This record gives sequence, C-alpha cells and structure tokens, in this order.
Amino acid sequence: MTEPADETPRVEHAPDRHRYEISLAGELAGFAAYRDRGEQRVFYHTEIDDAFAGHGLASILVTAALNDVRETGKRIVPVCPYVAKYLKKHDEFADLTDPVDREAIRWLREQQG
Repeated sequence: MTEPADETPRVEHAPDRHRYEISLAGELAGFAAYRDRGEQRVFYHTEIDDAFAGHGLASILVTAALNDVRETGKRIVPVCPYVAKYLKKHDEFADLTDPVDREAIRWLREQQG
C-alpha cells in the first residue's frame, strides 16, 4: 500500500472519462465525476479509495477541479454532496456556481441512462 503522507498528490483531468483523477506515486487514489451540460460542469460523484482516506485528498482533488472549471469558463453545478459541502466553505467559487434544480437532476439521470 502506498503511504499518501509520503507522496505529492497529482490531479489530472480525464475528459474522455468525464472526471478529474487524483493519484499518488502513479496509483489512482480517487476521482470527481462530472458531465458537461452546455456551459455547466455538473459534478455528481466524488470518491477516494479507502486505502487513501483521511489525508485530505478529496479537498485537493475538488480544489483542482474547480480551478480548472474557472479556467475553462464553465459554471459549476454541485449535485455531488461532497462538492456542495466544499462550496459552502469556499466562497471563492460562488461567482461560478449555479444552483442544483430539478431540470439539472433530470438531465443528469438521462445522461447516466
């Protein structure tokens, strides 16, 4: 098992998989999944592998993902409970956050089949 405290986390955007991934020493530690809806990036799931839990990786991952959203000019829709919780504590992203509404939820369900 890789010890997360000894490594520098690396976050990469994997657009072909519709997610941002965080890894340590080349090992996938977690991801934040999304779907693009026009100018919105709808985040719907964030997951960190249990082997890497407790090291703040979800926060590092979401910070990098939201900074990338800002750079691309898109807006954030936080369907994912972790992303929603993160945004409540980080108002620096408030200017690019759209509310989760019924239409977004319906659309996301259609995208996921």
